Amino acid sequence: MTTTQVRNDGLLRFALKLDGVASGGLGLLALLFDLDTGLPRGLVIGLGAFLVAYGVGVFVLGLRPVRPLVAVVVIGNSVWVLDSFLTAFAGWFPVTGLGVFLIVAQAIAVMGFITLQVLGLRRSA
Repeated sequence: MTTTQVRNDGLLRFALKLDGVASGGLGLLALLFDLDTGLPRGLVIGLGAFLVAYGVGVFVLGLRPVRPLVAVVVIGNSVWVLDSFLTAFAGWFPVTGLGVFLIVAQAIAVMGFITLQVLGLRRSA
């Protein structure tokens, strides 16, 4: 990149780093605290470990966004949101009120990340 070129990927970088920090943080919370969500503890531990690794990967991607990988993150986040709502409301697990609240709250946050990532992709095109 020459000094005359303008970077238009600031929003995309921010969205990816924010997603990475939030995902990793949620993963650490899941690993450190045994909240009464109604989800099996083994599932929560597995998801927590996944979220820590995912968070690191998405944060690193935010340092130097690669468009095809960002598209994979957006698709993965979209599947995560759908699965979150199904987990909260489909009766797969005996989810507690606290569990429903936490699952829906993080799904809404992920919808925000998706929105920022899509806008960042469009702006950086």
